[in-house]
Amino acid sequence: QVQLVESGGGLVQAGGSLRLSCVASGLTTFSGHTMAWFRQAPGKEREFVVAVGRITGRVIYADSVRGRFIISKDNAKNTVYLQMHSLKPEDAAVYYCAAREGKSVRDSVLYNYWGQGTQVTVSS
Repeated sequence: QVQLVESGGGLVQAGGSLRLSCVASGLTTFSGHTMAWFRQAPGKEREFVVAVGRITGRVIYADSVRGRFIISKDNAKNTVYLQMHSLKPEDAAVYYCAAREGKSVRDSVLYNYWGQGTQVTVSS
């Protein structure tokens, strides 16, 4: 049984930083999966944030977070991180970790596994 467990969410002031973590278990090989972060704000659709590819480690970012967010993957710990800097009120959302066996893509329907999410709140 695959489980993705996010942590690290919380309340932060605008301009601040936060690091999210996602620990995976049950995947055949963690290194063989693309890992991604999505987010969903109240009343909005889930949107792609960033993904790191399974083989090349190729990273793709949403334009809204490029230059502020950094994704990293620790295969030894089965963990993917999302370091967020210069947070804005519009970054507030529930952040979800996702995994797929294919290459890094932006389309959420192509991800097979999902975590329960962690709330990020940004005060202005």
